[in-house]
Amino acid sequence: KELEQMAREQDKESDKQALLREVENHKKQMLSNQAAWRKANLACKIAIDNSEKDQLLQGRDSLRQRKTTKESLAESASNITESLMGISRMMSQQVQQSEETVQTLANSSRTILEANEEFKSMSGTIQLGRKLITKYNRRELTDKLLIFLALALFLATVLYILKKRLFPFL
Repeated sequence: KELEQMAREQDKESDKQALLREVENHKKQMLSNQAAWRKANLACKIAIDNSEKDQLLQGRDSLRQRKTTKESLAESASNITESLMGISRMMSQQVQQSEETVQTLANSSRTILEANEEFKSMSGTIQLGRKLITKYNRRELTDKLLIFLALALFLATVLYILKKRLFPFL
């Protein structure tokens, strides 16, 4: 439930979908474990019922046979207990694995959020750089235009002086 809540709080849709898929996987694993535990429990109950039926159908035997029956019942109960403990260990492992997965997802989300913040700050720096480059390009263009106008004025002045000195009658 906590992982599902964390998934719903995510800003990015891809992170949200990834976490929701992970939640679904964990739910399926949990349901699968519950179903396996129920099947094992049912199989044990059926085995016990069948052994009790067999004992009832065999009739009353000697005291020695009853002791072996009690011993076999104790042994089957012990086997059933061991089986249930194995299922419990498997479920515990699955829960631990799920916890590790949730922790990994939380760390990944934190890293993604940090990278997102860094990206935002870098995009601001890039925008500022773009503005400065555009400003310098405009200044370069105006400098070239001013130099061209100054050169044209200089050449016009030189031509005017030459005209007045070489051709005073014009």
